[in-house]
Amino acid sequence: MTEARAPRQFGSTEHLASEAIAAYVDGELRMQAYLRASHHISLCAECTAAVDAQQQARGALRRSGEMTMPLSLVGLLSAIPTCTTNTADTSPGSDAGFGAIGKRLSRRWRK
Repeated sequence: MTEARAPRQFGSTEHLASEAIAAYVDGELRMQAYLRASHHISLCAECTAAVDAQQQARGALRRSGEMTMPLSLVGLLSAIPTCTTNTADTSPGSDAGFGAIGKRLSRRWRK
């Protein structure tokens, strides 16, 4: 029979990771994790500052205008050829769509 473990208690020196701070600010943490993070933030000036900075960055992104790109870049991107696949043989292990180099490499790895 297994015993239930108590949730790990984090020490005051264990700061929140940047991913956890972003998830906290964005409201993406589950309730238990949110409560633990909130408690830590209430005790840790360094993490409080990191949360404040993340909130400012989030606000700046939300206030920024619509992103645009130069028409020259749009033209270059639209000139990129699209990939077409050979539908003749799509079974696993087939070399369709890889060309001569892919066939050579495929044969090499089968040896």
